[in-house]
Amino acid sequence: MTNITLSIDDEVYKRMKNYSEIKWSEFVRMCIKKRIIELETLQNHPNSESIMTMLASEDVLKKDWNNELDERWNNV
Repeated sequence: MTNITLSIDDEVYKRMKNYSEIKWSEFVRMCIKKRIIELETLQNHPNSESIMTMLASEDVLKKDWNNELDERWNNV
């Protein structure tokens, strides 16, 4: 099995600790698997190229993801 590292906000981590009974690694694995299945299903759609382009568009990603912390690495 391959390991990955991800960053989360300190506040999110504190809140996660309130639910220590949840296996967060397993939860994330399941979410990733679910997304891969969704993307693979979309690839078989007749309009898959336009759908994938829309999903990967910067505006759509920004709505769901604040990459401000990651952007700081561009200046290193």
